[in-house]
Amino acid sequence: MRGGFTVVDLFSGGGGYARGFEEAGFKILVAVDNYPPAAKTYKANFPHAIVVAEDVKELSYMDLREVSGVARGDVDVVIASPPCEPFTPANPGRMRNPLDRLYSDPVGVLFLHAIRLVGELKPKVFIIENVPGVLEGPLRGALREEVRRAGFDNVYFNVLRAEDYGSPSVRVRVFISNIELKPERRPGPKVGEVLEGLPPPGSPTPPNHEYPQEIPRRHRGRVAKLGWGEALIYFPGAGGSRHPNYVRLNPNRRAPTVMGSSRFIHPYEPRLLTVREQARLMGFPDYHVFLGSRDAQYDMVGEAVPPPLARAIAEYVARVLKGLQ
Repeated sequence: MRGGFTVVDLFSGGGGYARGFEEAGFKILVAVDNYPPAAKTYKANFPHAIVVAEDVKELSYMDLREVSGVARGDVDVVIASPPCEPFTPANPGRMRNPLDRLYSDPVGVLFLHAIRLVGELKPKVFIIENVPGVLEGPLRGALREEVRRAGFDNVYFNVLRAEDYGSPSVRVRVFISNIELKPERRPGPKVGEVLEGLPPPGSPTPPNHEYPQEIPRRHRGRVAKLGWGEALIYFPGAGGSRHPNYVRLNPNRRAPTVMGSSRFIHPYEPRLLTVREQARLMGFPDYHVFLGSRDAQYDMVGEAVPPPLARAIAEYVARVLKGLQ
């Protein structure tokens, strides 16, 4: 149920971050994302919110005020998830110098625009999510200085594991905020519990449960022999790291990190998971729909903040905001 505390959502994606905040009683006022499938998906799930499908680099507080009436200083919370590709070790092409990832990479500088808009909106609380790679080397100090330049003296780097807060899949993320985040822990369910009860792919409900892409014929024999937790292939990352893909899920454990670029193999069937099954691994409710191409749907699922983690954060933030009243 939507409540009194308000949220502006930057780099809103498919709405995982917002889903958790809305479930905790927050009202989503405005969302910004210039990726068309994400903007359409967000509007379908949060019809009461104003969705601005514009490039954040081109937006100012006055633009947001014009389309939504949002007044500076009146927003309770700004949440943001700028792209992680410049910072993640899963990207073999990320810049070698950590500071270049923030100040020179054309995608990395979007993080700075998130901070800029936070400073212009002046919310009571802001929370910017990204991968732990944003803390590498001198990046922590640079981000601390940028946030302070935006008008916030207190800067916290909260490292949270989604599986500790109700998520069915493991995921370590950094939440940069002006308050220390201490959400209540609630262990997430296992894969088998999450996938249980779903009808066969192709059933009319729930949405996004269409038949997935077929596994290439040359791989089918190997897939049939994979044990739980084993990967079919590994792809290279930064610094010579290797990252598994086409992992057969273990029903008795939580899933590995869900990413837009990765796919999982069903624990009992020789097939890939549907978009809905992957969404369940992130903690999305079945009524949360994803629009656009199949790849776009997988990407929005994998790039989201898991809703259970977002809700745990939101519930804690609500307690802090009530204490300020």
